[in-house]
Amino acid sequence: MEWLDPFSTHYSELAVVWRLVLAAILGGLIGIEREIHGRPAGFRTHLLVTLGSCLMMIVSELYYFKYGGMDSNSVVRLDPGRVAAQIVTGIGFLGAGAIIKEGLAVRGLTTAACLWVSAGIGMAVGVGFYLPALIVTGIALFSLLVLKRMEKMFKKERYRSLRIHCAYDNDSLPKLETFLTEKNLRIVNFGFEKDRQAGEIIYNFVIAQCGDDKRTDLVKEFMAMPQIQKVRLS
Repeated sequence: MEWLDPFSTHYSELAVVWRLVLAAILGGLIGIEREIHGRPAGFRTHLLVTLGSCLMMIVSELYYFKYGGMDSNSVVRLDPGRVAAQIVTGIGFLGAGAIIKEGLAVRGLTTAACLWVSAGIGMAVGVGFYLPALIVTGIALFSLLVLKRMEKMFKKERYRSLRIHCAYDNDSLPKLETFLTEKNLRIVNFGFEKDRQAGEIIYNFVIAQCGDDKRTDLVKEFMAMPQIQKVRLS
């Protein structure tokens, strides 16, 4: 890929600037997609992650070229691979900050993965691996823009929290289980509490629903059952 590095007289200032600019562009492309979808780590974050990773790899390689010729008896010993390892570790902390748990749902995993990939792209550009960096950027954008639409074609299981208040009747649980089975709702977890003074039993279900989301219709059907007093589905 020498044709992509027109200033390649090893590490001239123009070569360094070229790598930094290319890294910023590639990271920014991924960041734009995240920004459009309103994610907390968007355009600027991805650009900075890629740019910083690129710079750290350039500095690591420059130090190796400058001091790597020292013999084994020297006090200074350099391993350029250690910088790359620390970049990956640091991005792990940043990605963890983008992951949010909301009830049974976890959001931000794709954004965290994008930050991780952006760091890898920046590292590749920093050491002059332009073709892999361009290919990975293209695949990442294809995954975010095209595969996301294809995912809607697949039926996915959704996990819901179901809380049902019933009249104090021990026969209500078998009826609820039969109803859930008829609606193709799989019970993942279950718990209940009884309140003799209030005259009710509260059932807490975690259910898995596959296919279209029909929460409104489901709640209406629950409320049509005479023993049910209140339903909460989230």
